[in-house]
Amino acid sequence: MNANPDGTALSEARKPWLSLFLGTAGGAGYLPAAPGTWGSLVGVILYIIAGIPASQAYDVYLHKTYPVLSSRFLIGVAITVVIAAIGVIASGRVARFSGRKDPQFVVIDEVSGQFLTYLLALAPLNWKYLLLGFILFRGFDTWKPFPARQMESWRGGWGIMADDWMAGVYAAIVLWIAHAMGL
Repeated sequence: MNANPDGTALSEARKPWLSLFLGTAGGAGYLPAAPGTWGSLVGVILYIIAGIPASQAYDVYLHKTYPVLSSRFLIGVAITVVIAAIGVIASGRVARFSGRKDPQFVVIDEVSGQFLTYLLALAPLNWKYLLLGFILFRGFDTWKPFPARQMESWRGGWGIMADDWMAGVYAAIVLWIAHAMGL
């Protein structure tokens, strides 16, 4: 038997196993010290596995046609939407189960925000952009500039996820600028 913070017992049968698995990014949220950082690393790995050919992605904005890029970019958008939807549902269920507004071990929000950073910036798959995007996202996620902090007050999984999406948008803008400046 588990217990809520208020001392009430919860049966193991009601434990949201799938939501816990997804919300913790397969258990990454249980790793010691800085679980959000581990979740962000899962986002980095997921972006690498998705293999979006970002070196050509900038040409999309110049109206050139790259059918492979278009399909892979759309796959990236689909991955982003799926992670976001799963994140809202799973993190909300885990928050209710744990009795905490935003449990530290729920890291699917970091996975989602980190992946969004790279996708929006169309980050090339090289170590400089991956490292810079990681550092930028972690920085904005910690700082939570307006309106990210205010988004945390949204109900349930929306509040858990939305501040990380905003951090991802800010990090993507800076990463995009770095690329435009020739980094």
